Amino acid sequence: MRTVKRVDRASRLIRAAVADVYRAFTEPQAFIAWLPPEGMTGTLLAFDPVPGGVYRIALRYDEPDADTVGKTSEDEDVAEGRFVELIPNRRIVQTGSFESDDPAFAGTMTIAWGFEAVEGGTRVSVAASDVPQGIGQRDHEDGLKSSLANLAAFVEHG
Repeated sequence: MRTVKRVDRASRLIRAAVADVYRAFTEPQAFIAWLPPEGMTGTLLAFDPVPGGVYRIALRYDEPDADTVGKTSEDEDVAEGRFVELIPNRRIVQTGSFESDDPAFAGTMTIAWGFEAVEGGTRVSVAASDVPQGIGQRDHEDGLKSSLANLAAFVEHG
């Protein structure tokens, strides 16, 4: 039996239709516009949002300091993964791992995004399981919340 190490979660009401929110996850220019958390910018190196499709992303810290050392280099996190499941307007499941020489950041996490039509818009939830131990839970959950806030701003105000 497989043991899940840790699950980090976040959710947010996005004041937009489910189809608009889902599209922000599957169109490359939209995805890279909202995904990087506050204090970071991103570049898509590969992006194929179909089951089995690969993605690769580089996230750079705007102002790296002693408290924000990157996983891949001093100022950058590079992550790669696969799209496991895409159920239009309902769910996206991805796997992802960071390129790092530090074993604390090794391992593959699973990120499940859920979309639910609710009064006033779409409830977006995210659960990241098997998060590497080097990623602080509070920092990771804050990053997930920041990405969801960016998603809201992107979709609601386009």
